This record gives sequence, C-alpha cells and structure tokens, in this order.
Amino acid sequence: MNENEILEKLKSVIYPGFKKSIVEFGFVKEIKVKDGIFISLEIVSNKAEVSQKLAKDIKNLLGENTFVEIKTPKIQEEKSNSQSGKNIAPQIKHFVMVSSGKGGVGKSTTTVNLAISMAKLGLKVGVLDADIYGPNIPRMLGEENTQPIVIGQTLKPILTHGIEMMSMGVLIQSGQGLMWRGAMIMKAIEQLLRDVAWDELDILFIDMPPGTGDAQITLAQSVPVTAGVCVTTPQVVALDDTARSLDMFEKLHIPIAGVVENMSGFICPDNGKEYDIFGKGGSKKLVEKYGTEILGEIPIEIAIREGGDAGKPVSFYAPNSISATRYEAAATRLLEIIKKIDDENLASNAAIQPDNSGKAHCH
Repeated sequence: MNENEILEKLKSVIYPGFKKSIVEFGFVKEIKVKDGIFISLEIVSNKAEVSQKLAKDIKNLLGENTFVEIKTPKIQEEKSNSQSGKNIAPQIKHFVMVSSGKGGVGKSTTTVNLAISMAKLGLKVGVLDADIYGPNIPRMLGEENTQPIVIGQTLKPILTHGIEMMSMGVLIQSGQGLMWRGAMIMKAIEQLLRDVAWDELDILFIDMPPGTGDAQITLAQSVPVTAGVCVTTPQVVALDDTARSLDMFEKLHIPIAGVVENMSGFICPDNGKEYDIFGKGGSKKLVEKYGTEILGEIPIEIAIREGGDAGKPVSFYAPNSISATRYEAAATRLLEIIKKIDDENLASNAAIQPDNSGKAHCH
C-alpha cells in the first residue's frame, strides 16, 4: 500500500466517543511506508485509553507491522489528572462538573451542599455558577446582594460559608434576563474562569446550565475536568434526560464520578418517617449501564427548601439533618473517587510512555 491508500483506509478508524474518523478530524499528521508502516497522530485527549484504542484499531486495520506514534496535549506533572491539554485556571487542582439533563432537579442545591460538605472535610473549595440563564447560587448562599471586589483586571471571588464563589448572578442586575447566543455563553464561562482571582483550590465545583450544549463543551475545552457528577430525580422523564447527560460525559472523555438522586423520598416533618412519594432508586439501572454509582439519595426535606430560599444551606445550618448527613457521605465518596481517578491517570500516563514533547508511543 502507498500513503494515499493507507490514508483512505484510516477513514474507517472512528475517534472514540464520536462519529467522525481520525482523518475527518485532521488527526493524521504523517504516514510513512518503509520496512513497515509508520503513522503519526495528534489528538486532543490525554486519556490513555483513547490512545490505546486508536493504536489497536489502526494495527488491526493495517497489520502488526505498523508503528503508531500518538501526540497528546502536553501536561504538567502536577496536573496529571488532566483530560485535556488546556487549563486557563492552573492554580486549581481538580474541577468537578455538576450537570443535569433537565432543569428543576436540584442541581444548584446539590452543588452548594457538596461543596460545603467537601470544605468541612478540610479541603479548599470553590463554586463557579456557570448556569448563565439561571444563576441562583448567590441566593442559596445568601450573597445575592453582595458585590464582588475588583482587583486590577480580575474579580475577587466571594468568600462565604467556608468556600469561594463567583456567579453571573452577582454581576448583573437582579431579575435581568440574559438572552445570549452560544458564542456569548462560551466567552462568559471562559472569563469566569480566567478573570476571577481564584485561590489555590483543591476542588472547584462548576454548576452547569441544564442540558448538553455549548457551555459543557466550552468548559471541557477550557480546563481539565477531573470528574462529572450528574443530578437527577427518580421519575422516568428525568432519568431519560440524565442518560443524555451521562452520554455527554463519555463523549467529552470526562470520568463519571456518579449520580446524585434528588427528591429520593420525603421526610415527613410530623413524624420523621420517610415516604417514597416520587419513587426512589430509579437511577440504579442507569448507573449500572454507564459503569458508575449513586453517590447519594437526597430526600425532600423541609430544611432544604427553607435553607435554599433563605440563603442557609442545609449542610451548613442543619448539619445533623438527614439530608446534610447524606450530602456529607456523598462528598466523602466523591473525594475517594477523585483520588482514584488521580491514581489511574498517573498509571495510564506512565503506560503510554510520554516524553518531554508530549508524544505517546503505543507499541
């Protein structure tokens, strides 16, 4: 085979998680035919399994006498958890994307309480409210009237309840609706990451807009997202949308830490008993399909609603409540998963033998 024939064959090698081939994406950089076949690729993911899958597919297609060199984005040693080469907020160790397939499932409530619970474990934590259309985290933290301090060309994040926070909700007039197109949303999210003077955080929780659109893709391209957390409720219609959100994580090559199931039971204030008025555990089949787990089943509890409206998160003001206890357990498990992802990425990066140029040689 000559180089043109090989390139034609490579059009059948699909990039993992997508429908386009490595040729369509322009990832094939060099083809040589001499004492075998040499293929050089340049891809956009640092995940070892992506490189290994591509190398295997190419060898199966062209034969064992094929050498595949895959260049991945260069990553700094301290950022070994990276899923992409770009990081516009390098002082932050881990980024956790909190997403949902639909609105109204308690995504922002989950983000706030997971962040506070994680801070109570002794970590330095921040929350970025990237839900541009519905930025309600400032109200949930009692900071809706707080104005951020400007330092030079950057904004200082608001320190509240032991965590750092920034949101479009404190930058625009209360009640103002943002009728923005995709490009404006993408630019806003980048600026909230780059132009905010975040401290050296262990974890930044990012509350995403509902759905699977421009905001999610922009975030994945802007920072190395360590893990994704999906929020849902037990109803079938919510679970259908949750499947789309989990599928999005897979396509963006973001490890799925787990699912938080909200409205999972109801705590009656009169007798303290728990009733499954909306069902419970509906996420079990879904997490099995995607090889993940349920991080927590959070019930409907009056303290959550009252706390959210009053700017008093249940994990901070009612630490002994059932909900706060379950958020704390979910945060503890999430931290374990993040550490496991770190270890796996270190092992994977060693397995694909990266050199100083960022090239990975897959034999």
